Amino acid sequence: MSTAVVAVHFQNDVLDPEGRIEAGLEREDSRRAALIKAARRLLAGARKRGIPVVSVGIEFRRGYLGVVQNSPMIRAAVQRRALVEGSWGAEFHPQLRPRRGELVVRHSRINAFHGSDLELALTSLGATQLLIAGVATHSAVEATARHAADLGYDVRVAADACAAADPELHAASLRALALHVERVASVDELLGELDGAGG
Repeated sequence: MSTAVVAVHFQNDVLDPEGRIEAGLEREDSRRAALIKAARRLLAGARKRGIPVVSVGIEFRRGYLGVVQNSPMIRAAVQRRALVEGSWGAEFHPQLRPRRGELVVRHSRINAFHGSDLELALTSLGATQLLIAGVATHSAVEATARHAADLGYDVRVAADACAAADPELHAASLRALALHVERVASVDELLGELDGAGG
C-alpha cells in the first residue's frame, strides 16, 4: 500500500497567533505549541520514511473575486481579509512549510479536494493510503477525510496534528471520523503502524 501525507491548511493565517483565522486555534490558545510539535513529527517522520507530503493551502484571489460566500467560515475569512494569494497569511507556517520538490495544492473551499488538483496529485504519487492532518478538525480536515474515504482511499487521521478552536468540536469531529475512516490515532501510533506494516 502506497502512503502519502496530506497536510491541510498549515498556514500563517490559520496557525500563527497574528493570523486572521481562529477556527483552529484562538489567539492565546495554549495548545498551539503541541499542535505544531505533533505536525512537525508527522512531516519529519513521513519524510524520513520516504513518504511523500502534499501540502494543501486555502487562498483567495485579491479582492475575493469569484468567492462564493455561502459558508459562515468563508464569509469570516473574507470579512477578516484573510488568506489572500501572495500574502503572508496564505504562506505556509515556517515550521511546517513544504520542502523543495514536494507537491503543493491550492484551493478556495473547505474541502481540499473541491476545485483543486489534489486527487490528481495523489494519483501521480500512486497513493492508496492517506495520513491526513490539519486545521480545523471539524471543517477542512473532516470534509477532506470524508471525501478521500468516499473516493476509496484508506484514510487515517493524525488526531494530535489537528485542532479546532472549540475543543468539544475537535473531539466530536474525531469521534465522527472514527466511524467513517479507517483509523483515527496519534502521530506516533500511525507512524509506528507504518513501520510495523513495512512502510
